[in-house]
Amino acid sequence: MPRMSTQCLAVTLGDPRGIGPEVVGSAIRHLREQGDDTEFILVGPDELDPGLGTYEGVGRFDGTEPSAGVLSARAVERAVHLALAGTASGIVTGPIHKPALRAAGLVEHGHTEMLQGITGASEVGMLMAAEETRMGAPLRVLLATTHVPLRCVPDLLSADLLVSQALLLKSSLEAHWNIARPQIALCALNPHASDGGLFGDEEDRVFRPAVGTLRRAGVEVEGPIPADTVFNRTLNGEYDAVIAPYHDVGMAPFKTVAFGTGVNVTLGLPFIRTSPVHGTAFEIVGTGRADPSSMQAAIRMAARLVIGRFDTLAAHM
Repeated sequence: MPRMSTQCLAVTLGDPRGIGPEVVGSAIRHLREQGDDTEFILVGPDELDPGLGTYEGVGRFDGTEPSAGVLSARAVERAVHLALAGTASGIVTGPIHKPALRAAGLVEHGHTEMLQGITGASEVGMLMAAEETRMGAPLRVLLATTHVPLRCVPDLLSADLLVSQALLLKSSLEAHWNIARPQIALCALNPHASDGGLFGDEEDRVFRPAVGTLRRAGVEVEGPIPADTVFNRTLNGEYDAVIAPYHDVGMAPFKTVAFGTGVNVTLGLPFIRTSPVHGTAFEIVGTGRADPSSMQAAIRMAARLVIGRFDTLAAHM
């Protein structure tokens, strides 16, 4: 094993049929060419060791979808154990295929749910973060609900959920991004934030009570703000982060301005976890078209957040 340092990351290759193994290898080679001294423990199928240092195999891939799902999950579990043991200071996960997890008999829908289950974290958050975007300014978007059908979102949203996610976001921005007084925007659910109840009652019934509770707790939050303006205002510097009520209302603007630089960060875990924001992209495997930039960004952000985390802990020792 490599020596323990604040820059040792466990990196999973993701689904062995996807572009994960390609972009992980390309990203690490590129970072090393730039003089990056981060240490890595790569985790994946036995036969996919890219020869870039320490490698931990989790079994042989037999070419089937269930095998891809099993090995993807095993790699995540192994990376988590490395982080919990202190061997790695954070983890970066390659893209997985949710149907493969289902074919393997796993109930989790994705990385976030899997990581919560393995670690026993009481609450987690899915934050999309880009410190550079096509607009220049950073953009950070927390998804209050994640991989659920759109028709289920109104029933899942509650004032308690928005409050707990906002508090998690605030503490993470303070601890890991070193933002002293985070300015948080709450994106509305309905068109025009319901226009006084014309297009739904969730803004009055759920969002405004949550904002009141958060302000009384000292959180600097504004909302509900219509989705057609809140992201532009954030990119213009009014807010440090946005809480989006459902997956696509947050992901669509985020990927539009940060497709190559965006990173998925899981909040609430006992270690740093990041991943690229793209999927397995089976259709371009082996074509040379796989872009490693999001994986590079995920590795860089994990290393940066690890340093911020240790600085924060050191300040309280």
